[in-house]
Amino acid sequence: MKIKHLLHKSTILFAFLFLTVAHLFGQTAKVQAPRQEKLLNGLKTLVWSEPGAGKAIVKIRIHNGSAFDPQNKEGVMALLAEVLFPNETAKEFFREDLGGSLEIISNYDFIQINATANSEQFLTMFETVAVAVTNPQIDKETTQKVRAVQIEKVRELEKDPAYIADRAAARRLFGDFPYGRAQMGTTASLAKIDFADLLLAREKFLTSDNATVAISGNVKPELALRAARRFFGSWVKADKKVPATFRQPDAPDTTVLTIKSPDENRSELRIAFRGLGRNDKDFWASSVLTNFLRKRHPGEVHQESRLLPGMMLLSVSATDAAALAQTNKTLIESYFSQPISDSEFMQAKNHLLNETNKKDVAEMWLDADTYKLDSVKTDLQALQNITAADVNKLIERLKKEPSVTVLMIQNTPMATPNN
Repeated sequence: MKIKHLLHKSTILFAFLFLTVAHLFGQTAKVQAPRQEKLLNGLKTLVWSEPGAGKAIVKIRIHNGSAFDPQNKEGVMALLAEVLFPNETAKEFFREDLGGSLEIISNYDFIQINATANSEQFLTMFETVAVAVTNPQIDKETTQKVRAVQIEKVRELEKDPAYIADRAAARRLFGDFPYGRAQMGTTASLAKIDFADLLLAREKFLTSDNATVAISGNVKPELALRAARRFFGSWVKADKKVPATFRQPDAPDTTVLTIKSPDENRSELRIAFRGLGRNDKDFWASSVLTNFLRKRHPGEVHQESRLLPGMMLLSVSATDAAALAQTNKTLIESYFSQPISDSEFMQAKNHLLNETNKKDVAEMWLDADTYKLDSVKTDLQALQNITAADVNKLIERLKKEPSVTVLMIQNTPMATPNN
């Protein structure tokens, strides 16, 4: 009887734990689907209505980014993003007149405009953004102004040891492949860009069938869709899409690259592996692994998963170059040496689930379009289905991948064997 009683209690405890974990893992799947409409010009519009919200939000994503910059003219797509709202006056208008905000984002994969306003100012906000996107002011004078501002930003970045080390690692890993080139451009490449380059980029990429509009907040769906037809209906459709046909990067040089730091008090270490694309079946396993490594690694760990396979970057900043060199040796010898345990996996996965639950729903749908995911629901289900075995399988895969190491110290640049 006693044994039966213990077995009964164990069964109840197991069932309780199973249901608790199942509930936790099931929370991510509860994501509200938007009302959708595709205009005749190919523009996809998504609407989420939140009557209790204080603001109306518009996000417009152009599904191409700096990966499509011409060779030796890195920064074209970043400048195209900046020229949409070329001065601070627009941001002041959104803040002071509309009670909201304006943000422009550009990266290797996309350009995105994020705008907010008080709900009663929705139409004014939407029309303002529509005019900027469908009929941007691209001329010599405007191009010169945004280029000058961008050059100053990049000039300051090029003095930062961390930025220099990041760029050196990416260049070492990818070479002339798009992700090996500077997303914001360099002072040299930006100086070569003129308004004709921006006009060509606009013609290729700033088109209705290469964009998605996401509307959320305190706005009625019928009003939002009517406004989308009115403000974006005349937006020109592309004659043809520009395919992402890039030659795969060559195998990287795995000798340790030692470079001189511009700051006598700063040393930097970077270790980089070629990672996965955002639509890779092992993306979520890689995300769990990234969270796990953040617990083990003394510095920072970044996963850069993009439309094409990106990189996993481990970084350390220090004032002691000798200690940093020893850290390098320790990292190379210890990382991926042991499989992830069940408890480590659960901790890393739960953290990832919490991060995903906090993500803006509109961003998930925009990512699905940019990265050509099957659906948001399928993507989130893939996250829920990840197991420790999937992560350990990925670890074995990464062990076979070459890594690059950049060591920034106060020495003359040289290359030394990677022991």
